Amino acid sequence: MVLAAGLGKRMRPITDTIPKPLIPVAGKPLIDWGLDALTAAGVRKAVVNVHYLADQMEAHLKNRSQPQIVISDERGQLLDSAGGIVRALPHLGSEPFLIINADTFWIDGATSNLRRLAARWDESRMDILLMVAALFQVSGYGGHGDFVMVQDGRLMRLSDIAGFDLSDAASLPFIYAGAAIVHPRIFANATGGPESLNRYFDRAIAENRLHGMQMDGLWLTVGTPDAIREAEAVLAAKV
Repeated sequence: MVLAAGLGKRMRPITDTIPKPLIPVAGKPLIDWGLDALTAAGVRKAVVNVHYLADQMEAHLKNRSQPQIVISDERGQLLDSAGGIVRALPHLGSEPFLIINADTFWIDGATSNLRRLAARWDESRMDILLMVAALFQVSGYGGHGDFVMVQDGRLMRLSDIAGFDLSDAASLPFIYAGAAIVHPRIFANATGGPESLNRYFDRAIAENRLHGMQMDGLWLTVGTPDAIREAEAVLAAKV
């Protein structure tokens, strides 16, 4: 599942005329960085939801043969991250599936991070497995992190750790790096309306079933026009 339906408001004025997933970074649209990573990991089908400037999205995606693209149309109503997934469930099936954000991407280390994520998945212990990055692995991010990883790879919200001191270890706070595996059973009682995946993250935390895998490599987020140049500089340095 590729989440590509958002409005990209922080990218204005660029997104006044182009959907955020089609903004080029180092000559390649953002969404193609993610779709190429899926192809390299052996994923054969990608469901992409569309809403804002959906005609442009569909025209671009028609040019791809790998992975096979299935459009989940949200032109009538923007459903947010979880709502978009629920709409697409008939295309996704009853087995665990990958989710990636169309507006973030990463530079893999020695092995595909998506393959590592699949190898780590254990549905007996997990409902959701997030790819996470430590602060030293990120570009274009100005926050303090989202999660802390505790025993057995379980995640807790950074905001819920009483007395946690960021100066203790800079690598301890983790950021959700825009890729995950989820089991569709978590959506059994979903209404089908707009809702965020964060609600499901919190439920999984409460049930000790939200886990994380630290990525190998660098994670780049392109949330603002200035972040495009930063991401391109990182990519050029790696090349």
